[in-house]
Amino acid sequence: MPTRSCVRRGASIELVLARGRENRSQFVLTRVRGGREAIFWQTARTARQARPAVALPTARASGVADLEVLVDSHERYAWTFDHQQVLTRRHSLVAGDYGVEVDGRLVASVERKSLPDLVATLTSGRMRYVLADLAVLPAAAVVVEERYSAVFTLDRVRPAVVADALGECQARFPAVPIVFCENRSLAQEWTYRFLGAALTHAAEEAHVGGEASPLPSARPPAPAQVRAWARQEGYAVSDRGRIPQEVWAAFERSGGRAVGPDR
Repeated sequence: MPTRSCVRRGASIELVLARGRENRSQFVLTRVRGGREAIFWQTARTARQARPAVALPTARASGVADLEVLVDSHERYAWTFDHQQVLTRRHSLVAGDYGVEVDGRLVASVERKSLPDLVATLTSGRMRYVLADLAVLPAAAVVVEERYSAVFTLDRVRPAVVADALGECQARFPAVPIVFCENRSLAQEWTYRFLGAALTHAAEEAHVGGEASPLPSARPPAPAQVRAWARQEGYAVSDRGRIPQEVWAAFERSGGRAVGPDR
């Protein structure tokens, strides 16, 4: 059959035949368990079923302007976030493929997986190490460019094996969700929103840690404590009896809690 075009786009090869119907398909090049090379064939009909007819929002993630996303330097065919308001920068990440940082510290990261890559990582046992690295971060997730139902259509590995492995990973690392996002576009959108929210949360935590002061004790100070403070500050107070009002007032101004004399 004559071909109209044959173009490689990232990890896939798009083929268009010179005929009117059923003329588009793509071949996805990947690796499966054991490092073996594999090729998956997808027709235009199945691609349409995996591409929900939704319009992605254009609002900034959590209102963050000029959100900078770090892209791991080892990431092949990296997301470009063309639809989102994102600045990307190549950087070596200690965990995940896409992350954000505050003051040079990685505060959130997302590991991207295609379904074949997810299956290979699960069945080889490497997923535990991936999740262990992600779990150290304040916020992390694994995003899959496929719907969960596709797990049960696998024919090169038993679907129950993959489903059990996913369940085990979530039980062991509940703080690192594995999110199925149907396709590449929605996976990028979910990651964009997640990283924006994580960056905002990290900034709020840093502000609270730097600006908040300790709350005063709800318990009233003991007279012995006030007398000891007064003598240290040069006030003349007796060992017994009422403590002068001016001493209580001075103690309050110094950061003590006003409770009234001898109460």
